[in-house]
Amino acid sequence: MPEVETPLNLPASVTAISGNSNGASIAASILVIDDEAAIRESLEVLLTLEGYAVRMAADGEEGLRILELENFDLVLLDLALPGQSGLELLPQIKERQPELPVIMITAYGTVDNVVDAIRAGAENFVQKPWDNEKLLADIRSAVARHRAEEENLQLKRTLKQRYNFANIVGKSEIMLKVFDLVAQVAPSRSTVLIQGESGTGKELIAKAIHANSPRKDKPFVPINTGAMPSELLESTLFGHVKGAFTSAVASKKGLFEVANGGTLFMDEIATMGMDTQAKILRVLQDRRFMHLGGIQEIQVDVRIIAATNIDLRQAVRDGQFREDLFYRLNVISVDLPPLRARREDIPLLASHFLEFYAAENGLSPRKLSADALRALVDYEWPGNVRELENSIERGVVLSSGPIIGSDLLPGHITGRSFQDALLEHNPNASLFDILEDIERRIIIEKLERCNWNQTDAAEQFHIPLSTLNQKIKRLSIEIRKKGRE
Repeated sequence: MPEVETPLNLPASVTAISGNSNGASIAASILVIDDEAAIRESLEVLLTLEGYAVRMAADGEEGLRILELENFDLVLLDLALPGQSGLELLPQIKERQPELPVIMITAYGTVDNVVDAIRAGAENFVQKPWDNEKLLADIRSAVARHRAEEENLQLKRTLKQRYNFANIVGKSEIMLKVFDLVAQVAPSRSTVLIQGESGTGKELIAKAIHANSPRKDKPFVPINTGAMPSELLESTLFGHVKGAFTSAVASKKGLFEVANGGTLFMDEIATMGMDTQAKILRVLQDRRFMHLGGIQEIQVDVRIIAATNIDLRQAVRDGQFREDLFYRLNVISVDLPPLRARREDIPLLASHFLEFYAAENGLSPRKLSADALRALVDYEWPGNVRELENSIERGVVLSSGPIIGSDLLPGHITGRSFQDALLEHNPNASLFDILEDIERRIIIEKLERCNWNQTDAAEQFHIPLSTLNQKIKRLSIEIRKKGRE
């Protein structure tokens, strides 16, 4: 497994430093708010030796003044302060900088204090006297997450300003090349073929091409060509006249007409039958077609963007795809890398999905613990970005506080075994209850890998769809909406 250079994997002496866009090093900055001079001096020495830029405040009022003037990556906040306590000060800090992580420090760490601090948005709670290595590890994790979140926001702004890309996140060299290619081909009229594994974001790239093209004010019409039989697909694409077939009680426009002047995105194009492929080829060549059952030719101006997770060259060699259509579609090829080939993008993508699903569910901001982020970076991601998105959504929905630990991620990602699952149970649980819960976990994890497509999951389980549906109903498994491409 390739080693990934994220702040969580760097040595302690280096984790305080982060590179900016020009390659220069910028020390992570920490504000310490504590009324004890000896504590401030001790922390200043410890943190400075680790490479952090440190500012000190003796009370809450001074700390808030400094926060108004300077930006920080972390605040170390004492619970017992003169005037306002740390718990009273914490909401004011969060009001000014909601994403700024705060670690509480105190000599009086009661359970109630910990609960109140976490509910108010504290990142962690450290009790005096602390263990230096544990404190530094907590600081490194908090700073790494904060830097990733800030980088994600800046990256999204940059992509929007430069490319008008929506919901596309990535800083890896391989993705930056994809962005440049998309920006270059978007203004043209050329047909584009997007190739990549399932879940890599092919539809998002297609939307980005459309949004940056002269057709952006015209329709973007997506269709999954693998989701319907040939007869229905042709009717959907080309439309039909009344009486063209038994159920054609009225004439209907096809998607080529709906997308006229705009873009038609055809996903899973390798699944089309040969007869349909011939008709698509004619539209690409002549920009003309006829309704099913019709006799009048219709002319359209539609840009085709096709996508596939299958090697079309091999499909041509196997006689499953027309060679002439392949060359018509493959004018410009965009190859999307799997997520495992761009692991440095995982923290940014995770931050993006955390923000999205917390807002969608009306929750306060959520963050990943250090062990959860490590698990995400180390995992192979056969389902790519879609699987990551589903995993983050699961963690957000199941979380009861601001920090999402590895226990809220699917077991196949963290490496938790079924033996671990057994040990998590109440010792008084019956064997039937334990086995039922394990079955539920297996089905949920399979559904997540299949993007909650029950048909695909049943096929992979080698059982009838009706049997899987019965199990879903018996185990009270709530079917979730599919993730975005």
